[in-house]
Amino acid sequence: MKKSNNRRSFLRNMGVACFGISALPVIALGKSSEEEAASGKPTPESGHRFNDTYTGKYNNRIAFPIGGIGAGMFCLEGTGAISHMSIRHNPEMFYEPAMFAAISIKGGTARVLEGAVPDWKKFGQRDAGLGGTGGATWGLPRFKEATMKARFPFADIQLKDATMPVQVAIKGWSPFIPGDEDHASMPVGALEYHFTNTSSKTESCIFSYNARNFMRQADTLHTVKAMPNGFILSQEATEHAAEKQGHFAIFTTEPGTVVDHCWFRGGWFDPLTMVWNTLKDGNTRSTPPVDKDAPGASLFVPFQLKPGEKKVIRLMMAWYVPDSKLRIGDNATSTFGNYYKPWYSNRFKNIGEVTDYWKKNYADLYTKTALFTNTFYKSSLPPEVVEAVAANLTILKSATVMRQYDGRFWCWEGSGDNWGSCHGTCTHVWNYAQAVPHLFPRLERSLRYTEFHENQNNEGHQGFRANMPISPLVHNFHAAADGQLGGIMKVYREWRISGDTAWLQEMYPLVKVSMDYCIRTWDPRGKGVVEEPHHNTYDIEFWGATGMCTSFYLGALQAFALMGTALSKDVSSYMALYEKGKQQLETSLYNGEYFIQKIQWTGLNAPDPVKAQSFSTQYADEAIALLKKEGPKYQYGEGCLSDGILGGWMARVCGMNEPADPAKTKSHLLAVHRYNLKKDLSQHVNPQRSTYALGNEGGLLLCSWPKGGMLSLPFVYSNEVWTGIEYQVASHLMFHGEVAKGLEIVRACRQRYDGTVRNPFNEYECGHWYARALSSYGLLQGLTGLRYDAVDNVLHIDSRIGDFSSFLATEKGFGTVSWKKGVPSLQVAYGTIPATHAIVNGKKILLSA
Repeated sequence: MKKSNNRRSFLRNMGVACFGISALPVIALGKSSEEEAASGKPTPESGHRFNDTYTGKYNNRIAFPIGGIGAGMFCLEGTGAISHMSIRHNPEMFYEPAMFAAISIKGGTARVLEGAVPDWKKFGQRDAGLGGTGGATWGLPRFKEATMKARFPFADIQLKDATMPVQVAIKGWSPFIPGDEDHASMPVGALEYHFTNTSSKTESCIFSYNARNFMRQADTLHTVKAMPNGFILSQEATEHAAEKQGHFAIFTTEPGTVVDHCWFRGGWFDPLTMVWNTLKDGNTRSTPPVDKDAPGASLFVPFQLKPGEKKVIRLMMAWYVPDSKLRIGDNATSTFGNYYKPWYSNRFKNIGEVTDYWKKNYADLYTKTALFTNTFYKSSLPPEVVEAVAANLTILKSATVMRQYDGRFWCWEGSGDNWGSCHGTCTHVWNYAQAVPHLFPRLERSLRYTEFHENQNNEGHQGFRANMPISPLVHNFHAAADGQLGGIMKVYREWRISGDTAWLQEMYPLVKVSMDYCIRTWDPRGKGVVEEPHHNTYDIEFWGATGMCTSFYLGALQAFALMGTALSKDVSSYMALYEKGKQQLETSLYNGEYFIQKIQWTGLNAPDPVKAQSFSTQYADEAIALLKKEGPKYQYGEGCLSDGILGGWMARVCGMNEPADPAKTKSHLLAVHRYNLKKDLSQHVNPQRSTYALGNEGGLLLCSWPKGGMLSLPFVYSNEVWTGIEYQVASHLMFHGEVAKGLEIVRACRQRYDGTVRNPFNEYECGHWYARALSSYGLLQGLTGLRYDAVDNVLHIDSRIGDFSSFLATEKGFGTVSWKKGVPSLQVAYGTIPATHAIVNGKKILLSA
């Protein structure tokens, strides 16, 4: 009887029907994000308005990804230029091929359809031009002004030049439809060029698109192939290098398109010089394909515009690179070979099939993608939040993400300049990423499959980096405590998002093996805390109990108990361990203001730190002396760690109650805001990776030691600023009613990415388009408490901002949820969301139509 009461109390405390703190205050917000942007009111600290147009100095470092999930990308810069061409399954962050659009006006005027070349490009080898890079085109006449506005996945550029009789707008995009991962994974993109005649007479014009054959690989057969209204830059495979094959199609829907399949062949600058001669003279050039060695190609669309008349020319692009040499991991192999092959090569047999499908389905995909965009931006949430979420969705278009031949998701942590940065969908980094499970739940569940199948052995040890191709791991390094424990919570999240209890039944035995491993490995004495040395997202091991990983442990125990209870399993021992750990977390790991670490390196099962396996942790003689004085290197001890109660945030975004006392959790978050948020980093010491935030910029430090006790060598990265942690802390503050403080952190982050120095669409950490920044999606839930539970077919709302309208994505549809004057409503824009009620402060309320 006592056990039953304890069980009921435990489940009541976990309360999946309603979570949150109903007594928390709400902050009423005024204008919607669109209204705020339109108001013209700049932010106090920055001249760029959040979620608005980039102009002048703010349109300096902009590069907006266009492409598909795992298909590769190129970027449309804020000037209209193309760069970051990364379609060969490898990041190429500084590859700017010589490709450009142009307009020729009868009478001898020709302009590249781009704005002025940014000053930062004007010095360096990139401008040599001989290698077919974009620098070769920078000396060509172009429009004087360019502005850019993003409405993901659309980018709109306005070109202006008083000396030209036309105004030009460019709309770049690629398909992105939540719940439809296949269309979002296509190797395609489009640039729509909008022309308006602003003169008083009819203008005869020629639009052209011109490209060197950037698919060419050294010393191999390359050519330009024909296709209707365009051309294909092609490179064939060789006998011993299948990965060299690649094709890039550029074409229009204009029936009168003229194609030059082979630029003038010659040395030095001959080809591009002759191309410009054609353009400036207002001519077209029609040449057939040649067998080999075509240096480039152009297409031409002649047209006339009467005064005030408008015309849109749709330029479509598609690519096909079916093979690679990417292989990571001992004995990595698969049924489709020993190297990565993209999903699209399974769906399409060749470049022709891709282009045919793109042409046939363009209008439908545009309509559905625009429906997503319009629904997402129909929001009353603060513009800095909308900007932060949308800007980081570009990660899903970037070279950071991949999708192998069988459709499974696999990712880097980020994109190096010309390499993938940190492989294998690293669990302790992708823990933070909250967008994919809501936007593309099937892709996210494929990650859980990999983690609990190929990455987990019979003992329950889970590797935190998957092989490529995905295949069983060799288990020869630590498991990551935060990654593995977070994975258990995410299984619970995926179940509630999908409503698929059959999937849960299949996963549960594997989850139990993982949970039991975690207990044996990190809590062998059954204290309810993670105290044995535990590897984590800082690439080191914490020794002794930590608030950070113990909060993960309790979140995992809670998730496991909830799943087990739903499947009628006996989870009483796990519930008891949870209660014991909760008491320890709230007492011995709490210093009265925030959660801490109790450093311990003796009396454990683990060997001496000097002998323990670790990653780049070396104990020279002087380090051994430090060990005896302070303990193991790379701890945080009495520090105020921004991630110090991270497992509580994970529990919350996974649809559970937080494991720690809400008052103590809130106190910790307020301490993080008080001590770790810096408005000016000029006097901050950072011998680590300082370019994430430095000088007079602001940012949230990973850790500080406001009460003393800073170690000589605290954990690596401790002095840095990571955007993914900024968003995590900000949204966690919002969950606890501290909206203003959360927004302050978001603004500090986004002001660093205002386009002057950093690309607003590329938040980087250990690489470009770094995955941790997808924690920004949690801001939506932090402000509104909004989530859909497909198990119970019910919405959950826990607003911290009063009335609101916000985007919601589910397994089978997306739409807008509003909370106005105590009445919840749901407008389904796409698919289905079978909810009739919302849970608000524990009460079930009928949804308004």
